[in-house]
Amino acid sequence: MTGAILVAGSANLDFVVRAPHIPAPGETVLGGAFRTFPGGKGANQAVAAARAGGAATRMLVALGDDAYATELEASLRDAGVTLALVRSDEPTGTAFICVSDAGENAITVAPGANGALRPAHLPELAGTSHLLLQLETPLASVAAYARAARDAGVRVVLNAAPAQALPAELLADLDVLIVNEGELALVTGIDGDIARALDALAIPCVIVTLGARGACARDGDTRLVQPGFAVEPVDTTGAGDTFCGVLAAALARGAALDGALREACAASALACTRPGAQTGVPPRGEVEALLAATPASDAQSTAALAAYCGFTSGTSATGQR
Repeated sequence: MTGAILVAGSANLDFVVRAPHIPAPGETVLGGAFRTFPGGKGANQAVAAARAGGAATRMLVALGDDAYATELEASLRDAGVTLALVRSDEPTGTAFICVSDAGENAITVAPGANGALRPAHLPELAGTSHLLLQLETPLASVAAYARAARDAGVRVVLNAAPAQALPAELLADLDVLIVNEGELALVTGIDGDIARALDALAIPCVIVTLGARGACARDGDTRLVQPGFAVEPVDTTGAGDTFCGVLAAALARGAALDGALREACAASALACTRPGAQTGVPPRGEVEALLAATPASDAQSTAALAAYCGFTSGTSATGQR
């Protein structure tokens, strides 16, 4: 292993119901199958990083003293994640998820114990190469962890989700920011112009996930696009988290950004083909098989994605200035 990842973030037990479509405000929809799954952005990303292989994965997580916590601990440990566990008097976090027949979802989170994470809970960072953060835990703690990691020479990766405005001090401590289009617009105040929004951020590397389209990035002055992998979606819950965890693992083991983007896009596509967040995270062997079976992106799909992102002509999946 060439690097080690510390994920500091949330863990929730997901209560998932299938329905023909996601209810509109005031609408009641008669649902179908109901199941519970281990979830939470932090825990999902930690499982994805561990299953990606090549980087030892730890997680700083706060859980209640209840049955939900037992299930979440088991899922993380079974995936090979080492825990730095904070036990809270609050109940373990939960999320209520409706998944439509088209595979889309709507999610409401009750943070519970996730709100108990404090700056003082950050474990020793010796031997850690990358710190992976999200925004389902207190923002003050997220900012404190980022600053401590920056001071220790650890690369800081933030998935700015759920979307919210971020202080300049936190943005200044980041090495990599991962956002979707809505989150990018909220962070920058620029909507509908991905290229201009990327250029507005002083962060060294910014990655934008684009759903089924794939992903794009600005790494210094270099722009990259990675078209998505075609799959038949079953449940998109956790696909973005899978992307983040796999990307962090690839970077921690020394992969170049273009290869890390391709691996993360393949893994997130596979995650959409099965139900649940952590249960949907594919093992590394499945990701490698999809990569081997899928040719590199052709010029036409690369050009179309670059145009969607507002990049100048000549941008490729391997990146050009």
